[in-house]
Amino acid sequence: MTVSDQTAARIDEEYERSILPALAEYARIPNKSPLFDREWRASGHMERAVTLLSEWARPRLPAGATLEVVRLAELTPVILIDVPASGGASGEVLFYGHLDKQPEMTGWRDGLGPWTPVREGDKLFGRGVADDGYALFAALSAVNAVRADGLPHARSLILIEACEESGSRDLPAYVEHLAPRLGTPSLVVCLDSGCANYDALWVTTSLRGLVIGTLEVSLLTEGVHSGDGTGVIAASERVMRVLLDRLEDSRTGAILLPELSTPIPDARKQQAARTAAALGDGVWSRFPLQPGVTPAAAEPAEIILNRTWRPGLALTAAEGWPSLEAGGNVLRPFTKLTLSIRIPPRVDPERAAAAVQTLLERDPPYGAKVVFRRIGANAGWDAPPVSAWLEAALDAASRRHFGSPAFYVGEGGTIPFMHMLGQRFPQAEFCITGVLGPNSNAHGPNEFLHIPTAKKLTRSMADVLAAHARRTTGG
Repeated sequence: MTVSDQTAARIDEEYERSILPALAEYARIPNKSPLFDREWRASGHMERAVTLLSEWARPRLPAGATLEVVRLAELTPVILIDVPASGGASGEVLFYGHLDKQPEMTGWRDGLGPWTPVREGDKLFGRGVADDGYALFAALSAVNAVRADGLPHARSLILIEACEESGSRDLPAYVEHLAPRLGTPSLVVCLDSGCANYDALWVTTSLRGLVIGTLEVSLLTEGVHSGDGTGVIAASERVMRVLLDRLEDSRTGAILLPELSTPIPDARKQQAARTAAALGDGVWSRFPLQPGVTPAAAEPAEIILNRTWRPGLALTAAEGWPSLEAGGNVLRPFTKLTLSIRIPPRVDPERAAAAVQTLLERDPPYGAKVVFRRIGANAGWDAPPVSAWLEAALDAASRRHFGSPAFYVGEGGTIPFMHMLGQRFPQAEFCITGVLGPNSNAHGPNEFLHIPTAKKLTRSMADVLAAHARRTTGG
């Protein structure tokens, strides 16, 4: 059994009636993750977001369900919703999402802004609405839909953290603290991932990890006249280029440090080929490209493997440069960059971070002061094989609600919770999915929630929850 057509339609109505208005209010809250707002306690934005989501959920809890805002010492809080099983179903299903946000980023188009919700047709714009504000609404609505039709479902837990964009650094303490209450989930549903298009249910099979840190190069204690110093003392930015060349081939983007790579499993290569056949140039053309820009690889399958199973470097922040208006003819005393290095699944992040630090700090050119300061190191994740029942349930849900079979592909981002859960619950099955599709631009300007996809995804998760229960009730 699946949820009825009438109940599925009521999910859509709930989005229009209460979820989208609540998400619009959520978009107004500049609840940046602690990594980007060290004064998050004093600002109160996180508390506002927790209150907003909790107040929406409480009157919609099924009979017997509880909602608690769990707080440990000075850590960011988590929301835990606990819905008892119905219809004799056994086991636990754990839904996961987060409510903290990335910083504003520049480049929002006219009429839009990170904290200004705007609906345009099928899109709701605003920071965090897709990454990952919708998750609590979708998870609770899916559980309520199964309940509304009187279908069995396992005990369902909804865990919403507030530190994911900071590497989920507070989450291990909560997982340990809540372990007796979490039980042993047989299915984990994560709603913080992406979709390659809006025409199907996309299931994430792998996630890259992340090594992030700042690299500082300094040769002077203070700036000097560039005419006096150039050619006498090496410029810090030139030394920075030399160091980065140790890490990355700037012509190809290939990472040169072997500790950051791993063999790509044949099964993932085959999945990449199938996805590439379905998407073609859509693998890369979905990005907001300048005219004439071409992708970093010619073959779509290779592009997919680049963003899922190969390491990559991005320079995401800088210090030491004045603005264009304020910059004089000065040889600057230092250059400082934030290095964001995506690492494949199966790569040890601690070993990778140590290798990066050694590579960059050893034998500094011209005796420069070179310091790599680690900010974080998170492991990637490779999904266990999908069982027959779950594969059938996902495909049926996708065909019913999207009109297309389900697709499987890796993602290039990081969700630290998945690695934690995979280690703690090795027997659990995973359904990792999300609404971050073409141009939705999480972390960048003009982030939006594709509303039809959110509705279809919620209906699909209701059907998967019901299918999970059939395994234990025989229904």
